[in-house]
Amino acid sequence: MAITGSKKGQIAVLTGGGDAPGLNAVIRGLTTKAKKYGYDVLGLCDGWAGLLDGGKEKPLDLDDVEDIHMMGGTILGSSRTNPYKIENGVEQVKRNLEKLNCKYLVAIGGEDTLGVAAKLYKDGIKVVGVPKTIDNDLSETDYTFGFDTAITRASEAIRNLHTTAQSHHRVIIVEVMGRHAGWMALEAGIAGGAHAILIPEENFDIKILVKIIKNRDEKGKNYTIIVASEGAVPKGGDLKWKDEKVDAFGHKILGGIAEQLAEKLEEITGKECRHVVLGHLQRAGTPTAFDINLGTRLGIRAADMIENGEFGKMAALQGTEVVPVPLEAAVGKLKTVPKERLDEAKIFYEL
Repeated sequence: MAITGSKKGQIAVLTGGGDAPGLNAVIRGLTTKAKKYGYDVLGLCDGWAGLLDGGKEKPLDLDDVEDIHMMGGTILGSSRTNPYKIENGVEQVKRNLEKLNCKYLVAIGGEDTLGVAAKLYKDGIKVVGVPKTIDNDLSETDYTFGFDTAITRASEAIRNLHTTAQSHHRVIIVEVMGRHAGWMALEAGIAGGAHAILIPEENFDIKILVKIIKNRDEKGKNYTIIVASEGAVPKGGDLKWKDEKVDAFGHKILGGIAEQLAEKLEEITGKECRHVVLGHLQRAGTPTAFDINLGTRLGIRAADMIENGEFGKMAALQGTEVVPVPLEAAVGKLKTVPKERLDEAKIFYEL
């Protein structure tokens, strides 16, 4: 049991869902500002799973967080556990927070983690959220930390693939993350010089892709790079699943659009087509300066929100300012790519 000596009380903090570069910057910003206010901070290990199980926590002091902002991943560990899918899960969360003498909770995560946080607030817990997702699909915030690092990784890989595609006269389909929102494919694809970008928001036409490939060949540009979100779907088609397994939030594992598309395009064009799945490389490694700074600011703002009693809200970047917004609004609707943004990308490869 972690007992706080602070008169102001103790803040519990956890990181849930997939890891994202910048998580440790949030923890550092939160801890540093909270200490200045006079709070103690307790790190809960392994997300909601650690809070449910109990016994997985560690006090955070300034020395513990001094340099962690430069590290990728999360020093607290993570999981995709959903307390609302576990019998008596909410009661366990409340009971363990009380045992740990934590008056307040900061949840750092994406749609699923913050969706739980929004429900817990309604169930009486003083919770504040911080938006984390490399997909950049949370509403009410212009950017989520982790996204900039991910598109930097992805765009570098896409740019590098130009040389091998050109050398071997190949078509290469690069699959990036993005189940329901195509922000990753859009921005990494533009920066990486993709010749076509496929996102979940708009079903793609294989006939158009074939025309793009043939048109480039006719002009002597004998290679093509296509970037596809994992959730991209052809016209008249449907998402393919690897299996029927789902995680605690009901998400199935997608089955690899790049591989399927490479096989189909090679069959139609007779041109060698390869696929590359970037996978977890997009979220791995050290964060960019942008994500370190954004994460730091969000962590600081989360401490401010606790001090100001702004519970049931999320720290969000709007313009250049970090402001509190209702958690319910942030997770109520996914932020997807508007048509005009995809139209911007299309001017570089439309026939």
